[in-house]
Amino acid sequence: MEKTDIAVLGGGVIGLSVALKMLNSGREVVLIDSEEPGSGTSYGNAGTIAEYAVLPVGSPEVIKRLPSLLFNKNSPIAIKRSEIRSLAPWLMKFLYQSMPKQAEKNAQSIAKILVNARLRWEDLASQINGSSLLNSNGSIYIYKSKSIYDAGLKDINHRKTLGLNAQMLNPSELNKLEPNINLIEGGAAYFPDCAYMSDPGKMMKLLLNTCIEKGCPIIRQTAKNIERTNNGIKVTLDDKSTILSKHLVVSAGAFSKKFAKQAGDNIPLDVERGYHVEYDMNEPLLNRPCCSADGGFYMSPMSGRLRVVGTVELGGVSPEISMDRVNHLENGASNFFPSLGKPSRTWLGFRPSIPDSKPVISASRKGNDVVYAFGHGHIGLTLAPVTAEIVESIITGKKPPIPIHEFSVQRF
Repeated sequence: MEKTDIAVLGGGVIGLSVALKMLNSGREVVLIDSEEPGSGTSYGNAGTIAEYAVLPVGSPEVIKRLPSLLFNKNSPIAIKRSEIRSLAPWLMKFLYQSMPKQAEKNAQSIAKILVNARLRWEDLASQINGSSLLNSNGSIYIYKSKSIYDAGLKDINHRKTLGLNAQMLNPSELNKLEPNINLIEGGAAYFPDCAYMSDPGKMMKLLLNTCIEKGCPIIRQTAKNIERTNNGIKVTLDDKSTILSKHLVVSAGAFSKKFAKQAGDNIPLDVERGYHVEYDMNEPLLNRPCCSADGGFYMSPMSGRLRVVGTVELGGVSPEISMDRVNHLENGASNFFPSLGKPSRTWLGFRPSIPDSKPVISASRKGNDVVYAFGHGHIGLTLAPVTAEIVESIITGKKPPIPIHEFSVQRF
């Protein structure tokens, strides 16, 4: 049995950030992940530090459009029909959280935790020698038609009430920022304060290497079970070895639910299947990430490639790729860049999704010997540094950087 002060279960960007924060506090840390840390959804995302992502996935508009969103194969939100029965309890909670009062309350909570996300990432990137990977020339939402632009204007004005800095652009102004985009009739919203990574995978490797250099062992095993003992939290691995820790941080992303249940908490976590396709190229077609507002996907310029990423597919952790989702991304990108051709590669990952779109960053109901840090949905990369600060405050008793009761397990 290996003993440690803190065991971190899950090596995505959340787990790695928590591990580094606790190492910097002088704690002994062990990180457990069956895969190469940072190689999952933390690698495959749009790379945006999205302070503007203040609205939850669930909203009154989603309720209105739910039938077409869920069952139209070209929709930005889809559901695997074979999973409808198992998803029903989660979907009922999601619909409740999409009601006007709940959606506005959730948006206010998300806006609070997003404050200074870019500054926190700039600090973290400097710690791990990753500043050259972080770009700060903004992000764009594209509205292909006047009607979509008008709906987007209402959306952006709502975000501004939550503290967002955004500028509306007409087609000519959009063309000056992104001259390679195919003709757009509507316009765009520009978020000048947004930062993004030119290579999220490389940033994850720098984060991992820094943890290792500071003395964090990486246990490449699958955790099977966690249990409280008189001497601490025991984690049993798939080779039947065990790790005993004073504190266990559950940051296993989409795979966190069973560990929370073993610790005594039933959390409504389900899985969004996220996709990307990439096109290798020598020169970037874009100067910054651009999101198709109606298509629900990003086009992000990255080192040596264009990554087209996004949409939501509810339906578990099966490795089977949905070609409808891939085709949606391919067709969407070709509308903006008709000469793209076929993608160089395709990828599938799993996002941890909570019905209210708020992460669970909290001590367990039975105490802070088990701490939860999962359920960040589309903004896990963005929220990793502040999540690490909150976890540190829960373990050490320090004052948290923001009020955290809205992200507590007690809300379920």
